[in-house]
Amino acid sequence: MRAVVVERFGGPEAVEVVETAVPQPGARQVRIKVAAAALNPVDAGVRAGVFGGAGERIGLGWDVAGTIDAVGTGAAWNVGDEVVALHYGTVKPLGTHAEYVVVDADAVAPAPAGVDAVHAATLPLNALTAVQALDLLGLEAGQSLLVTGAAGAVGGYAARLAAHQGVAVTGLAREDDEELVRSLGAEFVVGEAVPGGFDAVLDAAVLGERALGRVRDGGAYAGVIPGAAPESVRGVRVGAVEVSADGARLAELVRLAEEGVLALRVAETFSLGDAVKAHARLAEGGVRGRLVFVP
Repeated sequence: MRAVVVERFGGPEAVEVVETAVPQPGARQVRIKVAAAALNPVDAGVRAGVFGGAGERIGLGWDVAGTIDAVGTGAAWNVGDEVVALHYGTVKPLGTHAEYVVVDADAVAPAPAGVDAVHAATLPLNALTAVQALDLLGLEAGQSLLVTGAAGAVGGYAARLAAHQGVAVTGLAREDDEELVRSLGAEFVVGEAVPGGFDAVLDAAVLGERALGRVRDGGAYAGVIPGAAPESVRGVRVGAVEVSADGARLAELVRLAEEGVLALRVAETFSLGDAVKAHARLAEGGVRGRLVFVP
């Protein structure tokens, strides 16, 4: 099969498409024939060597939508099941940017009904990151939340999920993203016009101390890069989410997508053979929705 990997770190030109053996599922694993797989900023970080792994062949890709075509012992899935999954891991020999991928059975959820694979592939990583970050904050209905980077994938899911839970959400984004942010159920702010006094902030734009300064004394801050949260001040509880694969939680998010609560946004699709072009487009910035590989 074909798979997208890096064997040396660098820019988009470091990405390679190689021929490699089709992986076999072990106990409590399934193999998915990939129909679509999203490209995320974390893939660019892996490609650039942010997470280590020098000298290894590293597979790229975390999100997958497709069809189970092989099942290991003890895996409660069937060949032919249409699914989505998160394939966690920064340094792994094969990722989801491939024609087949093996994942743990408990990382898998049924694919959202009535949604094509390309859109379904944008859900696992970003929505799980958003909901697990909201878990860290522990907000209740009626409390206030500032989401930075609210027009992005993680920020957009976080804003929508929080608003759906009855939280009063304000989204910080670029001026031309106002319509999008408001469609998520959030108030809109831009630039330095952000007020203070929020019960919590979910810092998807990685503003650090600038975002922390908008939280009330004794509030909460959640970052999206493990180990990169600012130091606590004024009694603010500070943490950062490290996303984990969770098929049961992913199934809850799938249901919200089916109900139309979560909008699945696709910016552009690419073949695996155009992996360098896809990485170059991601590096340009300003992408709204996800770039998605269609093997």
